[in-house]
Amino acid sequence: MSLFNEFSKGVIRENPLFRLVLGCCPALAITTSVENGLGMGAAFTGVLVASNIAISAMRNIIPDSVRIPAYIVIIAAFVTMTDQLMHAFTPALYTSLGIFIPLIVVNCIILGRAEAFANKNSIIPSIFDALGMGVGFTLALVLVCSFREVLGAGTFLGMPVLPGSTPAILMILPPGGFITLGCLLGLLNKFQKKSA
Repeated sequence: MSLFNEFSKGVIRENPLFRLVLGCCPALAITTSVENGLGMGAAFTGVLVASNIAISAMRNIIPDSVRIPAYIVIIAAFVTMTDQLMHAFTPALYTSLGIFIPLIVVNCIILGRAEAFANKNSIIPSIFDALGMGVGFTLALVLVCSFREVLGAGTFLGMPVLPGSTPAILMILPPGGFITLGCLLGLLNKFQKKSA
């Protein structure tokens, strides 16, 4: 399989949020603004790429009996670094994302890519796999964020886009996340059935 295919599968065919329906917790909790989606996507992608590189490089020396605990330790190290960097350089975003940055450690997408791909492939394909999954997850978050921020706050990236209208506050509350994600998944499934 080509490196482009490794990258594109995470963006389109195996999009973590829209196709595999993984990582729903941050997608529902932090997607009240596009800035949050971009920040979480960048943090997630950075951790995924770094952990895939490390796990792929050590795949032949990690014993099978401690494989999963070893992955969690590796991922936790990169999450801790990301958490501290965000705290130092983007304190407002760090505060906004809250507990969801440390929870990247147990994100099923990252653990799944470590087990299903990085553990079985060399470093370069593992990087492209991680980049594809990270970009796909980030795009999905930004799409959910866009609908929620525009409809719920009347802004996009904090700039007013619906002046004079009354925002639907429900969209930036927790039920708005479920409504938005459900509608987007329904639309994607409908388009997929039409194209099949």
